Amino acid sequence: MTTDNTLWEMEERFWTQGADAARHMTAKDAVFVYPYPAGILRGETLWREADVAQRWRSVVMSDRHLSRLGAIAVLTYGVSAERGDAPIYTALCTSTYVKDDTKWLRLTHQQTPVG
Repeated sequence: MTTDNTLWEMEERFWTQGADAARHMTAKDAVFVYPYPAGILRGETLWREADVAQRWRSVVMSDRHLSRLGAIAVLTYGVSAERGDAPIYTALCTSTYVKDDTKWLRLTHQQTPVG
């Protein structure tokens, strides 16, 4: 499996697996930026915020692009995601990963709602 495929699979798991799985794939000093009211999250706040802790039933990523420079990778994409009885969530997203020895870890994530 290529590094690109590994990173895209990790990104999808952040949306669809539980907070514990996401925590193991996240750098210690990670920063996530979510739409209001969640806002800028870091540290343990990441895992207490409902927008992060609650997983999505399904996710479709479009317009995917990956840029890499050494041990840094940036993923950009559009997303349509579903969970529970909530309306489909659409957003433009960016995630940054850093390679820590042999393991990729998510360092940042940002979502801008669309529509």
